[in-house]
Amino acid sequence: MPIPTFILEEQKLPRVILSVRPGTGDQALPDLLKKVYAMGVWFFDLPTKKHLDAFRQLNRVIEDDRLRGLCHVSAEEGVSFSGKPIHWLEAKITSTVKRNIVPAELRREFFSADSSGEILTQKEIDRIAFDPLRFDRALSSFRPEESPFVMVGEKYSDWLLGLGRFDLLKTMVIRVREGGFIPIFSGHWATFALPKAKPLDTAAYAVPINRKWGHFDLNRACDLIKKFDRPVISLNPLPEGDLPDAAGDAFSFLFKELKIAGAVVEISLEEEARSVLKAVESFPSLTPYKKT
Repeated sequence: MPIPTFILEEQKLPRVILSVRPGTGDQALPDLLKKVYAMGVWFFDLPTKKHLDAFRQLNRVIEDDRLRGLCHVSAEEGVSFSGKPIHWLEAKITSTVKRNIVPAELRREFFSADSSGEILTQKEIDRIAFDPLRFDRALSSFRPEESPFVMVGEKYSDWLLGLGRFDLLKTMVIRVREGGFIPIFSGHWATFALPKAKPLDTAAYAVPINRKWGHFDLNRACDLIKKFDRPVISLNPLPEGDLPDAAGDAFSFLFKELKIAGAVVEISLEEEARSVLKAVESFPSLTPYKKT
């Protein structure tokens, strides 16, 4: 199947990047990658070590120089507090973030815990530091020749931005560049993260967005993305409950209305991959990427 593409920093990516759902079994994952590759897919999302191992297994079998992947590193890997991994402060971080930046009416939607929890002091926020050993160890699992792009962030991107620690994300992005990779920012809250993360030296910005949903407000997120003059990738292109058969409507909204460059679509079956690839065939390639 012909797959439309777009260009980031002289590297070609498909407008739809397939991602096998993490729950897929260890034996099923390599088999599904092989079947999807046979459909013409040469670029895969690789969010976990299990995905990366299956990708490398596929590459050893087929020996295709075109085969590429998109690896991920969480911003959590790049920060510590008094020499300890930051996740031990997660309860206080979430209390601080939701009190400072999440609208009151949405706090229960995004956080299950009570919002009255203990929050970080400014001194504690200032003591959160870049952890080069942990971050470099995470990066060392990847190879630029097989994964030229590395997606940096996930939920800790939003949290660090919410704590006012843009500097830590900037350091991680620089580190990714120094490692020979091209960084892509990823966050969860489009209306909050995109404006704050824009100064980062990244090739693109990945956030969840679809025709029914976007953090924190869909209309505001759509307006922001339409005006955003950097490439945006949707991490959640299909509204909850929609089957891959409805991907055509989803891509029309993203690619035609919002002018999004690409989308990462989760699949768990060969038939789902086929439906998604069929739906994206009718959309043009972007060469080079240009927001219109």
